[in-house]
Amino acid sequence: MLVVDDDDEITSLVRRYLTAQGFSVTPAGNGTELKDALRAAQVDLILLDLGLPGEDGLELTRYLHSHWQGPVIIVSGRGESVDRIVGLELGADDYITKPFELRELLARIRSVLRRAARSADAVTPQRYATLVFRGHRLDTASHVLRNPAGDVVPLTSGEYDLLKLFLEHPSRVLSRNDIMSHIHGRDAGPFDRAIDVQIGRLRRKIETDPSQPDLLKSIRGAGYMFTEKVERE
Repeated sequence: MLVVDDDDEITSLVRRYLTAQGFSVTPAGNGTELKDALRAAQVDLILLDLGLPGEDGLELTRYLHSHWQGPVIIVSGRGESVDRIVGLELGADDYITKPFELRELLARIRSVLRRAARSADAVTPQRYATLVFRGHRLDTASHVLRNPAGDVVPLTSGEYDLLKLFLEHPSRVLSRNDIMSHIHGRDAGPFDRAIDVQIGRLRRKIETDPSQPDLLKSIRGAGYMFTEKVERE
């Protein structure tokens, strides 16, 4: 795991705690050290502070979305709510706000790692299927989405889990709490925009006109519903 933060005190505290929980933790204080660490060793997850010197967290989130496939958890200060939302739009999988409880951080990390894992032992052969909707094909074995032309549509781990959840529950309204519980293992907070942001990103990848979505519809006061028939192959 890579912890990217220029605050040595926070980095040291997080490193000691997560190491005691069985994680291997590498610290990085800026974008250069982050990139060096990715080249040097296998990294399973990145905990990324937004307020970094040089390349800030948003620039690095954009870089990681293009150059790295692993999960990213954004760390933001209380005054950075807009930046946090932008970070989610750029492909981060979750966020946590400073100051945070170490136990909450651990829960977020474990949740994201569970979603990103592809354990053969955890999936029976019957669950390997291709979910087909309006010409799109989601291969649940490889986690690959192809559009009607056969081109690969890149998905973050969060986007994949969200799409798979809707495809497994077509024509059913899912509230934000339903979605957060299934994907993140927690309820949505009153100011939690993570689901709305991911829905917006997903619409841009599967809708003909994301501004007028007809596949993934908002149900006023209730949540979201996937409206298309889904076939399994």
